[in-house]
Amino acid sequence: MHAYRTHHCGALRATDAGSTARLSGWVHRKRDHGGLLFIDLRDHYGMTQCVVAQGSPVLKLLEELRPESVITVTGDVVPREAGTVNAKLPTGEIELRVREVEVQSAAEVLPIQVAGDAEFPEELRLRYRFLDLRRDRQHRNLMLRSQVISSIRRRMIDQGFTEFQTPILTASSPEGARDFLVPARLHPGKFYALPQAPQQFKQLCMVAGFDRYFQIAPCFRDEASRADRSPGEFYQLDFEMSFVTQEDVFAAIEPVLAGVFEEFSDWTGTKRAVTPAPFPRIPYQQAMLEYGSDKPDLRNPIKITDVSTHFAGGGFGLFAKVTASGGVVRAIPAPGAAGRPRSFFDGLNEWARAEGQGGLGYIAWDADGAKGPIAKNLEADRVAAIAAACGLGAGDAVFFVANKEAEAAKFSGAVRNRVGRDLGLLEENAYRFCWVTDFPMYERNEDTGQIEFSHNPFSMPQGGLEALNSMDPLDIKAFQYDIVCNGIELSSGAIRNHRPDIMIRAFEIAGYPAEEVEHRFGGMLNAFRYGAPPHGGSAPGIDRIVMLIADEPAIREVILFPMNQQAEDLMMGAPARVPPERLRELHIKLDLPPVKGAKPG
Repeated sequence: MHAYRTHHCGALRATDAGSTARLSGWVHRKRDHGGLLFIDLRDHYGMTQCVVAQGSPVLKLLEELRPESVITVTGDVVPREAGTVNAKLPTGEIELRVREVEVQSAAEVLPIQVAGDAEFPEELRLRYRFLDLRRDRQHRNLMLRSQVISSIRRRMIDQGFTEFQTPILTASSPEGARDFLVPARLHPGKFYALPQAPQQFKQLCMVAGFDRYFQIAPCFRDEASRADRSPGEFYQLDFEMSFVTQEDVFAAIEPVLAGVFEEFSDWTGTKRAVTPAPFPRIPYQQAMLEYGSDKPDLRNPIKITDVSTHFAGGGFGLFAKVTASGGVVRAIPAPGAAGRPRSFFDGLNEWARAEGQGGLGYIAWDADGAKGPIAKNLEADRVAAIAAACGLGAGDAVFFVANKEAEAAKFSGAVRNRVGRDLGLLEENAYRFCWVTDFPMYERNEDTGQIEFSHNPFSMPQGGLEALNSMDPLDIKAFQYDIVCNGIELSSGAIRNHRPDIMIRAFEIAGYPAEEVEHRFGGMLNAFRYGAPPHGGSAPGIDRIVMLIADEPAIREVILFPMNQQAEDLMMGAPARVPPERLRELHIKLDLPPVKGAKPG
């Protein structure tokens, strides 16, 4: 007999009754039923109920063991008595009558409980993540992650992609976030950077002639945490293709994503609908107008409408003033809301004020016509025109946001989300995908007034070199696109700029002189000078994909060993101070900021 197990803890069935079995695992839960001690023994595969009778020579040993101790038990597989079968467990028809026990590892008092569904502070969970991962929800999430990655890998290979691994130690690149820097011991004063993404390397794979590349790529960015972004590191499905248009990229990745979400659509126990390919394409400007976001949640049927012309010069002075000064008025329909109590409208108005807005005006229509402060002051024909523009009638309402265009778009998107949730309009049990396309190539920095890249700096401008030389930079669109699911951006991508002359000009507009471009991206530019194919790709986030499928609110729940929101690993004690001799070896001197509250001298 094997030293540790003949079966795992999820394997025994009624057909095994009468045999001898040996199991190893963790003591999940103990129950003393007066003369019988029941132990649920758990391992990676499942749970088996073990029973020890009064008078057994191993009873005292097991009674004294704490939960989560690791033991090996040997005994007889017997059917459970009638009425005690547990249909929720695959092993629920049998139990193991224990004859022998060997304690492999006795557990101390637990800082967090593994059995049960009790909630614990995040700091405790992360400090004892190895215990947290024993809990069923976390264990299932990480198994889901592994299965999703396997499914993605298989589907990418079936689509003709080849998997490669790109360097981890590389040079800094302007990807939009801070780099993590690594001192180069053999080159004093110089640093490697951990890749924010394998951007340049995957493009160089195309120049090298590999045609279709992918990898499950680790990426490193020194940026703040949020619910859908883990600080420090994350993984993405990085892929690139040669001799392709934007539509070719879409056609390649849509079956992969749709297939993965369909494969795991019932993971949470309820089957979810998945947008079939081809996914809807929404130009950036349309997305910002109709959804107030470049990450629209298409489960929400509400579409925002520009109603600036209906208020311009009208009787509602506040909005007329906004339009006269170049601002806009956006209408957010609230179908069926007119029958809601006054507290519904007041609550939204208070919420808007808490968000730093002046309030949230509205019009509601009942059987007697339009109601509300705006309707009282706005001409009837204008009110009717707004109802027609928004497709509203008796029983409906509409909210308004008036401001400069960018601010109005952002807040109207927040109102759309809030109204959709409060009215229960979001489609349930669905994954709704779309592409947001035609992003602006450049944007103006509000603080400096300078022209900057608004997206990936290596993207091909629509219109090529001629557009860069003849158009207002803020009017130039790029072959850039995002894929969005349920209001969460899964990926940014682009058709790449593969021409050195176009790239140098594109960076020049963003304030990078040619010599700096040559210095920072010389490797890629030189490669392009020796024949580069048109190419493009994208990089959907693995963590976000798993988070959506698992229906988890925070990305940390689907990462094996996540950091906390301050980018600290509480379990391993990172980041940590380095001994002085190690710093000297790396030719580094520290210039630390003064400690708050410390006395000078």
